[in-house]
Amino acid sequence: TNKPFVYVVFVLFQILGAVILGFGIWILADKTSFIAVLQMSSPSLKTGAYILIGVGALTMLMGFLGCLGAVNEIRCLLGLYFTCLMVILITQVAAGLVIYFQKETLKEELSHIVGTLIENYDPLNDDERNLQDAWDYVQTQIACCGWTGAQDWENNKVLINQSMTAYPCSCSNSSKDLQVDSGFCNLDVPVNGTATYADWPVHEQGCMDGVEKWLKDNLGVILGVCSGVAVIELLGMILSISLCKNIHSEDYTKVPKS
Repeated sequence: TNKPFVYVVFVLFQILGAVILGFGIWILADKTSFIAVLQMSSPSLKTGAYILIGVGALTMLMGFLGCLGAVNEIRCLLGLYFTCLMVILITQVAAGLVIYFQKETLKEELSHIVGTLIENYDPLNDDERNLQDAWDYVQTQIACCGWTGAQDWENNKVLINQSMTAYPCSCSNSSKDLQVDSGFCNLDVPVNGTATYADWPVHEQGCMDGVEKWLKDNLGVILGVCSGVAVIELLGMILSISLCKNIHSEDYTKVPKS
């Protein structure tokens, strides 16, 4: 057996597991980006984050056990390693297929989540401060307003009470609002005491278009990462099967005792 090659492969799995684990922790810890809006509004994303943490930890453990089995020629450890890798790979493929075929349902759920957030947005509500700050960050960074457009903010209860004479500062395309990225800004000259979103100095693009554009721009990177992960997993499965076939007898005395 080419042991240096074996070491490299299993070290790759340790790194892969750490990356997956870190990504799951980042989803839970992120409080400023679009991920924060989703994970604070949708229990399914939180569940997904915990699954990623579990898969990452399991991948790191499997990398260690696989390396131990390969170095000490323990067939049962290699078999366990192969089985867990196969389960992880099948789970990833199944998750990808579910996301692909349920994308319209997920899009509707996302529209509902953001719509409810915009409707109930209130700068004086400290209970929802983190969620509202995350959405303000999204609108500021993407240079967008609302989900489908600025008209979404006409459903906001606070703005309705103000006859639309104010607008979300994070939507602003005016240079004077650059230092303000949360809460509501007042219109300079209200039209007869009332206004509509068309009177606001805000971005025309809705955040849905911005998010879709970001996904399209980064689709190659996303697919590349997913493909790379799948290739590494397949490589590990092939390697473990190959090593199993080359082991003619097992000596369990080689396994380190605790």
